Amino acid sequence: MSQIDILMTRGFDGGLEPFVHDGLRVNFHVWDGHGPPPLLDGEPWAFVDWLLPNLSGLELCRRLRGDAHTEQVHLTMVLEEDDPEDRRRALRAGADDYILGPIYRQTVLDRVLAGQHGPREIALRALELGGLTMDLGALQVRWKGKPLSLMPNEFRLLRFFMERPGQVFGRAQLIAALGKHAQPIDERTVDAWVSRLRRALRDAGAGYPLRTVRSMGYVLDRP
Repeated sequence: MSQIDILMTRGFDGGLEPFVHDGLRVNFHVWDGHGPPPLLDGEPWAFVDWLLPNLSGLELCRRLRGDAHTEQVHLTMVLEEDDPEDRRRALRAGADDYILGPIYRQTVLDRVLAGQHGPREIALRALELGGLTMDLGALQVRWKGKPLSLMPNEFRLLRFFMERPGQVFGRAQLIAALGKHAQPIDERTVDAWVSRLRRALRDAGAGYPLRTVRSMGYVLDRP
């Protein structure tokens, strides 16, 4: 099944439940530019509002283009008015195209599905951090050649940390990063994920690279 992951800078009527049809799954994520973006497993597409609470849509476009994790995203600016100068500024900031707001679930789906030209192969890569390697295509993690047995949540959590070593993340940030923000998840569930991940790392001989920062969250230390 092919997959598209859509970043929205705000929610909309119609809900954020995934859309599944004819071998395609479309996931929706709400992210306003505060903190790191969530993990995107499929073809990435972002709809960025012209005005946001804490920064401009133009600035968020530039940030997305300047971040190695999101630079390849298809970026659609949501304009408030059909102004030629606004359109030019959006494109200069890195937008691929634009659409007039307000937008709704069906608006987004129509735009995304119209832009599909058959299945697109997503470039899967390998991550390396010291003796720790992650093959995103094979969904396999190894410590100096020794495989780790991880459940899906722990795999995605480790991927998030490996892509951002040395950065501290709180429980709420990790829930959102794993795409769990729309579900009623107790923040202490993150502690269980971390505990299982630490156990897998320890059993493989990697020691304790995933560290607790008191009153702040967790960080994966660089080797």
